[in-house]
Amino acid sequence: METFTLILGLTAGILTTFAYLPQTIKSIRSKQTKDLSLTMVLMIELGLICWLAYGILISSIPIILANTVSIVLMTIIIIAKLKHG
Repeated sequence: METFTLILGLTAGILTTFAYLPQTIKSIRSKQTKDLSLTMVLMIELGLICWLAYGILISSIPIILANTVSIVLMTIIIIAKLKHG
């Protein structure tokens, strides 16, 4: 059961983390972020930071890995949003 739980957590982490990838790539390539709400991306970033802290506190590798990568991708989107509006 522990293996299944780990695989489930990793699968969920991979899917939710890489859901940010297309938007990150589009923001970099097009330099168009006007349709993205700054409030939304900042709230997502704060939520990801909270999830990362939670993952560290409970020592959950899937949560730590997924949210670390998500934070990097969301930070890129935030930088693009601030730079290109």
